[in-house]
Amino acid sequence: MQDALERYEITYPVAIDNERQTWRAYNQRYWPTTYLIDKNGRIRYQHIGEFGRGSDLEAVAAIEALMAEPDPVE
Repeated sequence: MQDALERYEITYPVAIDNERQTWRAYNQRYWPTTYLIDKNGRIRYQHIGEFGRGSDLEAVAAIEALMAEPDPVE
């Protein structure tokens, strides 16, 4: 896998879930599914299927709304 990451110059984190632990943890049943998870580990947005027909704008709006929330006092 490292060879492919270097060959395609992929610099962002890539998750490997060969044992499907993440799938089971989120009761994942559909591919593709995109999740927006906040810093507390809560799912704040979920989209099942490919993006298009406005769903990409919906995802951007969810990200912007989450970013606009005040940081909780730590």
